[in-house]
Amino acid sequence: MHRFPVRVYFEDTDLSGIVYHASYLRFLERARSDLLRLLGINQRAAFEGGAGVYAVADMTLRFVAPARLDDDLLVETRCLAVGAATVSMGQRILRGPDLLVDATVRAAFLTPAGRPRRQPAAWVERYRGLSGAVQSA
Repeated sequence: MHRFPVRVYFEDTDLSGIVYHASYLRFLERARSDLLRLLGINQRAAFEGGAGVYAVADMTLRFVAPARLDDDLLVETRCLAVGAATVSMGQRILRGPDLLVDATVRAAFLTPAGRPRRQPAAWVERYRGLSGAVQSA
């Protein structure tokens, strides 16, 4: 389980001081990117080297409760499944013990031309090393 802290700033909120729904997407993306960085997966080098890039292929979100200006949040991310060209992650955004958002994200590894491609084998092994519960997709 990867944990990524986030503080809610004014720019994340709407007029009422409640977090705007699209801001949660940024929080989730930052947490996933941080997890990849910690795993030694260099997305920028893969893109610049012509190997490919991840793109979100599918995302499901369930909004449970709102976050507000100046809240301290925690984004938890776990790897659910890894396949030849995809990785699925479960994510939750919490304020203390309270669940605010529950999300499932599937990202596909794509060539620079946008076609699906097998992700590097070393990356697949790093995902699988996160947990014995990770399944092949």
